[in-house]
Amino acid sequence: MNDLENKDKHTNEPSGHVAEPVMSAAAMDGVAALRSVFQRVNKAAEKAGRASDRIRVVAVSKTKPVSLIRQVYDAGQRSFGENYVQEIIEKAPQLPEDIEWHFIGNLQSNKVKPLLTGVPNLVMVESVDDEKIANMLDRVVGNIGRKPLKVLVQVNTSGEESKFGVEPCGCVGLAKHVKEACSNLEFSGLMTIGMADYTSTPRTSRSEVCEALGIPEEQCELSMGMSGDFELAIELGSTNVRIGSTIFGAREYPKKK
Repeated sequence: MNDLENKDKHTNEPSGHVAEPVMSAAAMDGVAALRSVFQRVNKAAEKAGRASDRIRVVAVSKTKPVSLIRQVYDAGQRSFGENYVQEIIEKAPQLPEDIEWHFIGNLQSNKVKPLLTGVPNLVMVESVDDEKIANMLDRVVGNIGRKPLKVLVQVNTSGEESKFGVEPCGCVGLAKHVKEACSNLEFSGLMTIGMADYTSTPRTSRSEVCEALGIPEEQCELSMGMSGDFELAIELGSTNVRIGSTIFGAREYPKKK
């Protein structure tokens, strides 16, 4: 699931020339960091006895300018993630249409239509955490006539009240609802949120969901792991790692007046 068609088939690193002859220091750092991330993904997969081409790297570009995203795109990256609706609908039209956008932030019902109409190349919403948002996504996808949208059920495995996500005990019920009641959505797996979870909770949740839905585990993605722990997450079975600051550097929030 790495963007292998855009990487060297022997190294699994991004290939392809950078379009602009001169890059900023930030862009060069981002491209080098991207290559390093794929090297680390390969090593973690090898350590776990897994195929690295079954692990997708989502470059999380929150707060980063379109120019820097484009440089990382030109280095071979195709999967990008954003946390805020306003940001993704502003950036997506300025970037190539073959980018596969993932929405990974908390999604409010009134932002569903702007998100789906503003980003035609949105391939996945990773943050479905209740039936209400699943129903809204299902309805809008049907109304605008786009192809079924892949979704992940977001699970709060750390138990932090400040984090979104359904409790682990509720993920089977929500996954069933998406699969059985939302014909315009494609249940694709689980996304974990919160502090690094070193227990078997995410894998247990996935096993329970697959058993309840009657699907093989290889058809149920596990989006787990970010910049600080993605190698461990891969060892624990993650198929989708969300990497932001390690590729793009620290996030740049506007200063408060």
